[in-house]
Amino acid sequence: MIRAWLDLSTTGTFVTLALLYYGVALTLVIVTFVSPARGPISKLNGVVAPFFSSVAVLFSLLTGFLGYEVTERNRRATSAVQTEAGELQNLYTLSIASVTDMRKIRIALKDYARSVVRDEWPAARGESAASTTEAYDELLTQLSDPGISRDASAAVHVAMLSAAVRVGTARNSRLSLSTDRTSELKWISVLLLGIITQVALTLVHLEKPRAMTAALTVFATGAVVALGLIALQEDPFSGVFRVSSAPLEHVLRLPDTPALPPSAQPPVPPSPPPTAK
Repeated sequence: MIRAWLDLSTTGTFVTLALLYYGVALTLVIVTFVSPARGPISKLNGVVAPFFSSVAVLFSLLTGFLGYEVTERNRRATSAVQTEAGELQNLYTLSIASVTDMRKIRIALKDYARSVVRDEWPAARGESAASTTEAYDELLTQLSDPGISRDASAAVHVAMLSAAVRVGTARNSRLSLSTDRTSELKWISVLLLGIITQVALTLVHLEKPRAMTAALTVFATGAVVALGLIALQEDPFSGVFRVSSAPLEHVLRLPDTPALPPSAQPPVPPSPPPTAK
């Protein structure tokens, strides 16, 4: 049930929370002042206001822990994507800095980035795309050429292989975080504590219907906004606050054969002097 609610659209998420908390608020007002149970309930009058704060603190603490867990997962997902793109950029830079021609390696790493963006990213459900795996294997194949150590130096070869391994590690982290979800028990606990807090608000306003209605409305509004914003961040790779693929898209815009700077271009031979007629 919680998972189905978290998979709703932005509108559906907020509407569901509004129906829950505003519905509970309306029910409590009706039960307290209109229903036949108002007589027995009125005998509970005398609960002091600080009682409400004890329940509200529990609700706020659990909400804070829940929000931190969701935010931390999104931060880690963003870091994984940036690391993956950054290591691809390092590979690209090393291939240019080398004295040997590594155009095939640049093409292979761009093929990998393209496959991530087009094939693996849209799913982002923890399942690796076969085309992306093949592109990564091809990149490792190109980097495993022993001729790189001979022509470019062993240090460059080791640095490039290490960067490629870190790309694979970051990819695994990205796929793992795309399926990581907060425990449903935590969501249920927070939602139920919100309702219990509304009951506590009711108990401290048994003789004041307008004050009770105002207090329940304000609390319901705050709960809907806070929990709704947290719920929108539950999935790092979808929704309003999803992680951007812009770092990987930047890799795709890098040229396969970059232009040499003016200082590195071969000198232009001087033109022969004109012959006298």
